[in-house]
Amino acid sequence: MDIIVGVTGATCVEMSYYLVKALKAAGVRVHLIVSDGAKLTWQLESNLPFEDLISEADVVYDIKNMAAAVSSGTFVTDGMVVLPCSMKTLAGVASGYADNLINRAVDVCLKEGRKVVLVPREAPLSKLHLRNMLEASESGCVILPPVLSFYQGEITIEGQINHIIGKILMQFGLKYDKFNPWKGM
Repeated sequence: MDIIVGVTGATCVEMSYYLVKALKAAGVRVHLIVSDGAKLTWQLESNLPFEDLISEADVVYDIKNMAAAVSSGTFVTDGMVVLPCSMKTLAGVASGYADNLINRAVDVCLKEGRKVVLVPREAPLSKLHLRNMLEASESGCVILPPVLSFYQGEITIEGQINHIIGKILMQFGLKYDKFNPWKGM
């Protein structure tokens, strides 16, 4: 399985590291694209070296490389996750404006009927953000905000992150051993 991971400049960029590690543990070949904004946000938010994220990926593409393999539908992948998904990236997805490789890869996945999961990170949401999410959803994207949930008993930040990562992997039919699903009463 091949999955593209786009990392944009919204807050919670470190979650992308958890995602890439989980995908690798599931045997997925990871194609990583990191925006310039994400690199800056990483410096501001994370204590992890940025190289830790890069080293986990199988292939890393430059955000400006519009001739990269993932820019073509003839390069077959199983889909894409954008985590975090900035409102700028969401707006590009919603309007079909592919001005960089992340938006182009999303566009390719959508036109080829492949799974796209957007993990938008903003609060509160404006009417414009909500309209863009609706447009992206109607175009075929799964909108999966990183919402806290406590029903699974996870009270640590890492437990909450693992819950979101598990929900993302479920979209691709993948299991995550750190995910604790609801089991009923």
